[in-house]
Amino acid sequence: MRIGAHVDQADPLAEAAARAAEAVQFFLSDPQGWKAPKPREDADRLRAAEVDLYVHAPYVINVATLNNRIRIPSRKLLLGHATAAAEIGAKGLIVHGGHVNAGDDLARGFDNWRKTFAYAADSGGFPVPVLIENTAGGENACARRLDALARLWDVLGDHEVGFCLDTCHAHAGGEELLDLVDRVKAITGRIDLVHANNSKGGFDSGQDRHDNLDGGTIDPELVVAVIRAAGAPVIVETPGGVPGQAADIAFLRERLGTGA
Repeated sequence: MRIGAHVDQADPLAEAAARAAEAVQFFLSDPQGWKAPKPREDADRLRAAEVDLYVHAPYVINVATLNNRIRIPSRKLLLGHATAAAEIGAKGLIVHGGHVNAGDDLARGFDNWRKTFAYAADSGGFPVPVLIENTAGGENACARRLDALARLWDVLGDHEVGFCLDTCHAHAGGEELLDLVDRVKAITGRIDLVHANNSKGGFDSGQDRHDNLDGGTIDPELVVAVIRAAGAPVIVETPGGVPGQAADIAFLRERLGTGA
């Protein structure tokens, strides 16, 4: 089981070494901006690295929305990030499930996800696995609660799509962590990556506020149980920089019985 952290994009391999991480996740552009990622000068070094690489798409992307001014550029930006992720040898591109606005039909949001994959297919498909991540908040979200996730997967059933399970988002989004993996896999058939985060917000608070594994409102052993059941690579997106994340990685290795 590969365990790592979300790190600064400037030198991901140095960040991995500082944390004794076997995997890293990072952005390829401003996570709050719409600019396409630029080619990386270290692409050859990243492709050759023994560290597993994951790319997180910008937070602004929302392919589900009915707002054309956001949805259409979101599709283009998502495909652009998938292409850039492939160029550095990334194993997957993580993107939030998105939402529709209050009063809009959520079914149209699910269908917009289908259209996103159809749009990519016109260009040969996404060149890396796209991993849709569950989200913490919003009553009109496509991947906050499992009933919505099931509707999303029904629509995307004809496409190759992966899933990223975030423990903070699940807890804050109102899904109990106990037996969560079984319930998710009954819908998606897979979990490709786990974001192992504790939550500053309480259960069903809707707050996307990560905490270190030994803090927050989640019993850390529940996070460990999710990881053990999922059997997927793990990324911590916790605060504290190198010391905080290194401690979280070491905690997981100790509990899971895995070596560095």
